[in-house]
Amino acid sequence: MSAPLYQLKAEFFKTLGHPVRIRVLELLSEREHAVSEMLPEVGVEPAHLSQQLAVLRRANLVITRREGSAVYYSLTNPQVAELMRVARSILSGVLAGQAELLADLRAAAPEGQPPT
Repeated sequence: MSAPLYQLKAEFFKTLGHPVRIRVLELLSEREHAVSEMLPEVGVEPAHLSQQLAVLRRANLVITRREGSAVYYSLTNPQVAELMRVARSILSGVLAGQAELLADLRAAAPEGQPPT
C-alpha cells in the first residue's frame, strides 16, 4: 500500500527544511548555476554544499550536467521556482502582520516603557 499524500507532502517539506537547500533552490530559480558559482552565494564549505545538493538530487528537485570539470545544477521543474516565490509572498504577509502588531503594541505602551 502506498503512503498517503499528506505523508508524502510532509517528506517533501522536510527536504525543503534546511536553509542551505532553500538558498540553493532560490539561486536555481533564477538560472542554472555551477557549484563554484553557488559556493560564495551560499556561504558554506564545499563538502556541506555537496551534501545538501545530494539531498536535493535524491528528492528529484535538481538535476546536473557536466561541462569539462564544472558541474552545473538546474531545477527539474519550474514549479519549484514558483513554490519559492509563493513562500516569499506568504512570509512577507506574515511579517507585515507582525510589524503591524508590534507597532500597535508600541503605540499602546505607556510613555518611556518598552512593550512587553
